[in-house]
Amino acid sequence: MERSSSAPQAVPLGQLKNMKRRGSTGLGLHQMHLNAEAIKPREKFGFSERYKKLEKLGEGTYATVFKGISHNNAKLVALKEIRLEHEEGAPCTAIREVSLLKGLKHANIVTLHDIIHTKETLTLVFEFLDRDLKQYMDDYSGVIELENVKIFLFQLLRGLQYCHSRKVLHRDLKPQNLLINTIGELKLADFGLARAKSVPIKTYSNEVVTLWYRPPDVLLGSVEYSTSIDMWGVGCIFSEMVCGRPMFPGSTNEEQIMFIWQLLGTPSEEVWKGVSLLPDYKPSEWPICEKQSLASNFPRLNRVGLALLEQLVHYDPKLRLSATAAMRHPYFDSFKLPNVLGPTQTLFSFPGIALKPEALMGGKLRKDPRTQGKRRSSVAF
Repeated sequence: MERSSSAPQAVPLGQLKNMKRRGSTGLGLHQMHLNAEAIKPREKFGFSERYKKLEKLGEGTYATVFKGISHNNAKLVALKEIRLEHEEGAPCTAIREVSLLKGLKHANIVTLHDIIHTKETLTLVFEFLDRDLKQYMDDYSGVIELENVKIFLFQLLRGLQYCHSRKVLHRDLKPQNLLINTIGELKLADFGLARAKSVPIKTYSNEVVTLWYRPPDVLLGSVEYSTSIDMWGVGCIFSEMVCGRPMFPGSTNEEQIMFIWQLLGTPSEEVWKGVSLLPDYKPSEWPICEKQSLASNFPRLNRVGLALLEQLVHYDPKLRLSATAAMRHPYFDSFKLPNVLGPTQTLFSFPGIALKPEALMGGKLRKDPRTQGKRRSSVAF
């Protein structure tokens, strides 16, 4: 039976090539490594009639996310419905997300099932996960069982190591972009700011990464970065899971920098070689801050956990721990995992790996005076 001319169609490469993108990006499709296979859904998918919307989960600047169900297999899905502007076409972030996710198949990366294109919308159909890490922390008063912290952190590193091994930088790690299902599987999501990294490193934008998780080299104006940009975010998320509050909750670049200096000390060439060459390095405008004890600030972590945290938030991006090295850190020795895990193999397939029940801690979220009146921004939509 022929398709009606008005029926939603899968996005063809030619049509995406003709879409106008936002002029500020300056990115061509060839720079995002798009190809016909990367955007062509399987034959049995691609029709909006195959999915039913159940409820709205959230709405953002350019998209709305719905919980839905597939009529094909009765499984729950997440429908990310992106509004298409007549003059501008598909947002560059959506095209980039489709391009990258089609090539990333891993147990700790959210699965893109389908793409539906109509005149008004571009809908990305993802696997459905119950909540994100931010919601999980809020549900349990911001304090997570340390064994569960370790399980979540290892899965985050696994997904990131897979991305980095394929020269993909996520560039927007934060709790809202880490999704969790009922058994505790954690998956990286929202690749709208992700980027396929060239070798050698090229110049990128420094307007990346939500402020609270932005590394100091980027805050000081660096536009030449590598996988270390994601690893700083891992360290911030690790500390947030441990103590129940953001590590550096600044509301401006300047405030963010000061939060970092107050904990880790004002950087100099002695501790961070090359820092004085960064565009926004202005030591005359900063107070001299002494480095604080991480043990005093994160008393729940043992000596091994503190060592891992310190290596993740190292000032010098060249000395920041990689995802591969972090996964081999003694902090994870208790897992007793084989040397090689298959990309689609879940951590929970191994004996002894399971989430511990979370204590409700009285049911009240501990308030951090540094974050009062501040709202967590998200570009998940």
